[in-house]
Amino acid sequence: MGPWSPNWRPDPTGRRLAAMRVARRGGLLATVIFTPLVGLAVVLTLSDASALPALDSEGWMAVAVLVSLFCAPGIALLGAGLAGSTLDSRSGAAITGVAIAVGVPVAAATSAMIGAFIAFSLADGVGDATQVVSHLVRAAMTAAVRISPLIVLGSAVWVVLVRRFARVLA
Repeated sequence: MGPWSPNWRPDPTGRRLAAMRVARRGGLLATVIFTPLVGLAVVLTLSDASALPALDSEGWMAVAVLVSLFCAPGIALLGAGLAGSTLDSRSGAAITGVAIAVGVPVAAATSAMIGAFIAFSLADGVGDATQVVSHLVRAAMTAAVRISPLIVLGSAVWVVLVRRFARVLA
């Protein structure tokens, strides 16, 4: 509901604006914290894959950056959606930390699958894109398990920073 709706009323308390700011900062923090972890997971996964063609170090970095950029929107949406629930209580913040730790691999893999499907569909057709996406899902979940301690650490840092920035706003 926005100013164009007939039932819209201004918020004299300022809570709506504060909630929007918390959501923006939560999304930005999630992107900044978890997108580099996606790049690390891609590099670890691709460096172990013996069936893939040999790439130089710049090629691996280009693939890692591309996949990380595909994953960033999903991670940002997850962070923005969960940011408000960190503000209620400590137990609520802990539950939100668990939710983002579980949700980041899913959001990243989903965004990567969508990006890869579109890119490969445009380049080679839908048949090749489905094969690439099936390999991508397996690799993404394997990579998430490999870096799970870093995801847990990133989730804790995310919760602390979102709560701290929310106090600054208040």
